[in-house]
Amino acid sequence: MNIQGKILTLRAIEERDLELLHKWANDPVTQDGIGEIHFPSSMDFHDAWFQNLKSDRLNQRFVVDVPESGIIGISSIMNIDWRNGHAWHGLVLGESNHRGKGYGIDAIMATMRYAFDELNLQRLDGSMIEYNKLSISTYCGKRLGWKEEGRRRSYFFRKGQYWDQVLVGITKQDYLELVEKTNYWG
Repeated sequence: MNIQGKILTLRAIEERDLELLHKWANDPVTQDGIGEIHFPSSMDFHDAWFQNLKSDRLNQRFVVDVPESGIIGISSIMNIDWRNGHAWHGLVLGESNHRGKGYGIDAIMATMRYAFDELNLQRLDGSMIEYNKLSISTYCGKRLGWKEEGRRRSYFFRKGQYWDQVLVGITKQDYLELVEKTNYWG
């Protein structure tokens, strides 16, 4: 089952997508905006990651597929805690020319709809590096409704210094109120 946004589709990662995902995983600009530390990775690494992903029920990753552009990113629901109904979410748009066009908003809205309406999760969590102002303002702005819930001081080491980790989250109730207020899916 694919997950439909208003302008894009979230679908399962296929083997044919790995070359582009490998490129983004090794792009220093893309990786600077992500909290996890990444070492240069090989295609063998990505092949093994892809094989393990097939049977991983706690970590779901989807490519962001846009008509006429193809895949432009990856949206993830990770560390799913089925008992307590929460998970971690992350989004990466691989090419900078796809940012600022509403694809990120639509990918996050589609991910939230799937997480809350289909998986019956109660909340999603995320985090950003404090200098990723665009990501923080996108998630915590009026269009997505996430809340900043805390900071871990001096958590990430990037560009020769330590930066805070900004913790964000959204509950199912927040999402339902957002959809009613914005009529996003209307």
